Amino acid sequence: MNARTPRPLHVLTGLALVLPVLGPSASLADPARGRAPEAPWIGQELRLPQPAPALAAAPETAQAEPAPGEPAPAAPAWSGTVELYGFAPLRTTATTTIRGQEAEVQQDLGQILEVLRFAASGRGSIEKNRVGLQADLWYTSLGDSAGRLVGPRQLFTSTADVGQTLGIYDVALRYRFGERESALGKPGTYSVIPYAGIRLIDGRLNLAATLDGPFGRTLLEPTRNFQRTWVQPLVGTQATVFLSPRLRAFARADVGGFGLGGQQDLSGNAQVGLGYAIGDNTDLNVSWRYMGLKWNNGDQQANGFSVNMNGIEVGVKFFFGGAPRGTAVANAPVPAPTPTAP
Repeated sequence: MNARTPRPLHVLTGLALVLPVLGPSASLADPARGRAPEAPWIGQELRLPQPAPALAAAPETAQAEPAPGEPAPAAPAWSGTVELYGFAPLRTTATTTIRGQEAEVQQDLGQILEVLRFAASGRGSIEKNRVGLQADLWYTSLGDSAGRLVGPRQLFTSTADVGQTLGIYDVALRYRFGERESALGKPGTYSVIPYAGIRLIDGRLNLAATLDGPFGRTLLEPTRNFQRTWVQPLVGTQATVFLSPRLRAFARADVGGFGLGGQQDLSGNAQVGLGYAIGDNTDLNVSWRYMGLKWNNGDQQANGFSVNMNGIEVGVKFFFGGAPRGTAVANAPVPAPTPTAP
């Protein structure tokens, strides 16, 4: 009788052959036996990288408007200005004295333009940090103008023809308080610049007249000429303040001579006006100006002259090497980027 193998032994033998094959799959599926590799994108928020700021795409904008926290670009050490201007005196009163003979001339702007031969004027400055040098050059040549001739003790009175060529040339050292001169600026920005130097005056005068003496007598007077060049000490101050980013008010005053070059030796200017920026480095200036000059040697046969003018001055002023535009103008702040929700 053959012994029959018990049935449970066949079952155990089949499981022993199958379990090694199912073991790895079961360990992957059953977290108790082994952890399956995690898929990081399943059940989590997908985060995209933040886009680069717009300023990075425009390097020139980033240079003009530095980002918060970054230092502003430094202004160059050297700067300068050049102004071309024209002075139109609405009223002029002048006297010319040559060897004791004095003539008076009063002119309005129209009469001056009729006898004007040539005129040129300009001023400029150069500066390193706060110390600088400035100059103002003014030259005019007038033909003969009708005037009133006054003789000794006013016994002789008649008309006279007076010609005048006058040059006034200023050179001075200066020191600046406040911000550097520029066409554009923040409202309230100011500068005050006192200066001291010399004023060179070159005057050439001629006088021709016919005198009407007492009892209807007519005396012919030959032409008299006079020329003098001399130097005066000069002190003055100029100031400016911005009313808006493009509009500024300015003023200037100076005095020279102090009686050092003759019995009478005095000159001066007073000016106040407005300037408007017509470009990043260009101003259009309009102002009222008074200019006066008086000199006389005090001799018995005196030589001398005086002039008082007031009127409108118009100029175009150019600025070089000023503060960077991004720091000079009060621009609106750049809005911060809106944060994205997590």
